[in-house]
Amino acid sequence: MPAPPAQAEPLAPAAPAPAPDVPADVPVRRRPRGRTKLIIAAAALLGISAGVAVGYGIQAEREPTPLAALSQPGIGYPAKPAAADRAPAPLPAAQDRRVRTDGDLRKLLVDRPKGAKKAFTDGLGLDDGWEPIDEYVQDYYDDPHYMFETLAAADLRRVASASWTQGKYRETTVELIQFRSGDTLGAADHFSEQMMYMPSDMGGADNVGDPIKGSREGRYFLYPVEREAGYLPSYRARALAVRGDIALDINIFDTVPIGKKDIRTLAERQLERL
Repeated sequence: MPAPPAQAEPLAPAAPAPAPDVPADVPVRRRPRGRTKLIIAAAALLGISAGVAVGYGIQAEREPTPLAALSQPGIGYPAKPAAADRAPAPLPAAQDRRVRTDGDLRKLLVDRPKGAKKAFTDGLGLDDGWEPIDEYVQDYYDDPHYMFETLAAADLRRVASASWTQGKYRETTVELIQFRSGDTLGAADHFSEQMMYMPSDMGGADNVGDPIKGSREGRYFLYPVEREAGYLPSYRARALAVRGDIALDINIFDTVPIGKKDIRTLAERQLERL
């Protein structure tokens, strides 16, 4: 009988590859710390975007909801009209400012101080309290033609003025410049334009002035003295304010200093009458 085949010896397990020689002091490379946060943030952003898209799609598929009616019963005020004997009386003419300003504007001009003399007759010989527009712009503005067109475009209605003299050289002029009611706020615009250049030394008073009592934005100013060889010094004070459709412009000229009290008191007196 043939001999049985010899049994194969089991293979020995392969020896592990020798580890490379790594110095002990070489740093180990780590995973960047911010990468995980970026992945989480990106996932959150994608989730929000997907949620918004789904919600928009659901809302777009819904039927439109009708708005509430603009006119609803039972919400009027007052519920019942007041009885005839309890209805408020009409505003008296003395308290209705519109009635006063629509009347004779000259009657609202401040009275001349005691001892003051009426100023000379105007250039046209009218001397009735109404001042022509061309005369108003000619007296106070460097470019009267431009100012005339500006005031006309602003729908200027009329100018009432009063002038007087005190002492030897002091001259005072009070002007009420009234505009028509319309799309523009002529009086407020005219006042703002005048106030804009008052702090400048180019035609203005070179200061911000002081507030006038009784006016939210009105102010009065003292100009720097002007001196010229061969002439007396020239002092000037000015007050500007606005009340409704009327712009107030007061000017005092003198050869001696003008006190703040003089221009302030006059402006306050005039505002009380408007």
